[in-house]
Amino acid sequence: MCSSDRPEVDIAPQIILWVLKFTCSEDDTFSPSSPPQFIASAFTDFGKWMDGWETRRKRISGHDWCIIQLGVPGLIHGFDVDTSFFTGNHSPHVSIQAGCLDQLPTFTLEGDRTDMAASDSQMAAVTKLGSEAWPELVSVSELQPGYSDSCHNYFRVNFNRRVTHIRLNMYPDGGIARLRVYGVGQRDWSSVSTNQLVDLVALTNGGVCLGYSDAHFGHPRNMIGLGRAANMADGWETARRLDRPKKLKVDQQGILQVPGREWAVFRLGHPGLISSIEVDTNHFKGNFPDSCRIEACTLTPEEETQCIRTRWNSGKWQVLLPPQKLRPHHIHHYSEAELMPSHPVSHVRLIIAPDGGVSRLRLWGRLTPINAASVNQRRPTSKL
Repeated sequence: MCSSDRPEVDIAPQIILWVLKFTCSEDDTFSPSSPPQFIASAFTDFGKWMDGWETRRKRISGHDWCIIQLGVPGLIHGFDVDTSFFTGNHSPHVSIQAGCLDQLPTFTLEGDRTDMAASDSQMAAVTKLGSEAWPELVSVSELQPGYSDSCHNYFRVNFNRRVTHIRLNMYPDGGIARLRVYGVGQRDWSSVSTNQLVDLVALTNGGVCLGYSDAHFGHPRNMIGLGRAANMADGWETARRLDRPKKLKVDQQGILQVPGREWAVFRLGHPGLISSIEVDTNHFKGNFPDSCRIEACTLTPEEETQCIRTRWNSGKWQVLLPPQKLRPHHIHHYSEAELMPSHPVSHVRLIIAPDGGVSRLRLWGRLTPINAASVNQRRPTSKL
């Protein structure tokens, strides 16, 4: 499927398995994950500057390709091959293959690669990967040019194996502005001890946002991202609730007594016993939530599907972290002594009152065995 329209299954709420590095068969220019830009007056010694990867007009046999290491290994559910601003020079066709590598190629690519190609030694190292024989996720497909109404070329994928690298094939040459790889992170848990503390909800460990009440200014999936948030846009922020009382009152703990709340639900990357929690309001100085609490439960795949249909109206939720007053621009640490007695869980729900923004959520715990009703092997959901 190739189209300038989004696929019917909304893959955007899953994480983007960000592209980090690649090796090309021909010359390359590749920009970061920010939206493409076009500067009409920008030229270099090699021609017009374009914000993306553009190869020479091919005058030899073959086609251009590159191997890309995903920022987060995982299960891929879709691609967006973005040809923005490549209107007379986009790649006419592409295909995409995937592999899972135990060992990385023994070379590095550094600095500006404009007008360069892989060296003989680099090509020899890549040849050992056998990438031309990797499974094909997207067969040879036509791309639309980079006009605003046609630049996003979406491909849905049904591939149930963990992927660490992909091979992007251009036919025969041309330009691509961005490649987005959508899916869910999947960690290799075989080497993780049950005594090791792990952030069970981190996107790099397979955590995924399954539902939320409001995401007006920022999606809750941002909370399980890498590192600390770069700014407010890199966190979860809701709109201001319109049901706030005209005059606010607090209880004995100083927590606002308001009727409304906002929430976000996550599936953990692996079932576990949570022993400590971090709620980070970094950058949220005048728009942080007044308070938060966290609930948790264990769900089978069938129960998860039912909860998605009912907007998470389930009687299985139990309090993990009682209501806590929050501060602006601050990391809040909650130890095991502050948590309610708990059992191994597979899902959590962060509830904030009345509204506001949270930049990061960390749930530290230890792995527990996955039973027959495995929460880590359930099928991808169509609505998060």
